[in-house]
Amino acid sequence: MPLRRKTAGAGLAALLLAAGAAGCGTQTSPSMTPAAAVAKAAKNTEDITSFRYRMTGRVPEEGRIKAEASMRTKPTVAMSMKMTALDQGADGTAEIRLVDKAMYIGGGAEAAKEMDGKSWIKFDMSALGDKGGLGTGTPGAGQADQNPATESTFLTGAKDVKKVGTETVEGTETTRYSGVVTLKDLKASLKDEDKATRERREKSVEQYDKLGVDELTMDVWVDGDDHTKQFRMQGDADKGSLDMTITFLDLNKPVSVTAPPAKDTMDLAEMMKEAQNG
Repeated sequence: MPLRRKTAGAGLAALLLAAGAAGCGTQTSPSMTPAAAVAKAAKNTEDITSFRYRMTGRVPEEGRIKAEASMRTKPTVAMSMKMTALDQGADGTAEIRLVDKAMYIGGGAEAAKEMDGKSWIKFDMSALGDKGGLGTGTPGAGQADQNPATESTFLTGAKDVKKVGTETVEGTETTRYSGVVTLKDLKASLKDEDKATRERREKSVEQYDKLGVDELTMDVWVDGDDHTKQFRMQGDADKGSLDMTITFLDLNKPVSVTAPPAKDTMDLAEMMKEAQNG
């Protein structure tokens, strides 16, 4: 598979990184309104500093994907994800690592064929401007350095949150809530948030704007500890449908991520410099 397509697919998967928290206990208090329950779960994401999760679904252009990832947000941001684009066969597997303010995207032997034997490409995120993202070169990859709990809180911007019922997710009893949120309403709701929360959500909303998503249908499964155990988001983008389900497996456990060996890595900044000099 061409490196450009593999890189775009892996980066788009990073865009959809999202988090809540796995937990246990009894179901959410029946006296709490659906909107209040969702808001409380969103508030509790602020206490999450590391997590492990599974992601399955469909993304625009790339089709069906599945992934498993681990991420920490403190003391420094680090992330590791293994992703497979199911509709691309053996060539559809890639790995993303974010460590020491650099993002590495690798595709194994297939990528090595196109990069002089090197299987990883490095993006120096600290040199990419104030937004800390990779811009349009690698769709969504710049979102990986943000706390991915952001997307799981979007349902707080819906006007029609309702309780669907109770379900067991990964052995945990949960209450399921559903609603539809437009990006217009989501942007309007940001004025009531504190500065840090507003800035995090604005960056995520911007990514969905770029995809051409105007409206999201969201389902959130909240456990008895008022944490998000799972959520699903669906929407129509300019280049296809978005339908992703994220299930959270671990909460606040140590996450360690190491950079790939330098001998196996091609630095994008060095590639561009050589191209300019050439």
